Amino acid sequence: MIRYLAFLRGVNPVNASMPALRSAFEQAGFTRVRTVLGSGNVAFDAAPDDEHRIEQLAEAAMAARLGKAFPAIVRSRAYLQELLAADVHARHGIPPEARRVVSFLREAAEPRVALPLARDLASVFLVSGREVYSAYLPTPKGPVFMQLIERAFGTDLTTRTLDTVARCARA
Repeated sequence: MIRYLAFLRGVNPVNASMPALRSAFEQAGFTRVRTVLGSGNVAFDAAPDDEHRIEQLAEAAMAARLGKAFPAIVRSRAYLQELLAADVHARHGIPPEARRVVSFLREAAEPRVALPLARDLASVFLVSGREVYSAYLPTPKGPVFMQLIERAFGTDLTTRTLDTVARCARA
């Protein structure tokens, strides 16, 4: 069995209960299911398989159990541990006080506009494989980095801080 993490787009405790979400993943045949932080992060064990097939199984199970499916993007825990160890943000000179963010794409994609994109203390600075790296400092203008990410890659992705990814990788 392999430990996987599903990052779900648009989930929060208001629109999906965590027990129902766990139940949906269990009905899909996954084991040792655990939600992380109550915001669309699900850790589970599954037989080795194509991540896209696992995404489809999870989405179908959510549709059946919850009456709606949230887009799921799956990565193995081992992959996430490697991503964290690579410390891409530090290698690109992102200061430690910045909020470090990674967005997960379903498929590797080139940005629609040239990177880096920067505005209002936010930057989308790198795409590597199926991940997009960005950072920001909080401002009264809100999550400007999300506007930059969506400008470059659209909305078929989901975004987490590196702190959240680290917690998920330990789940």
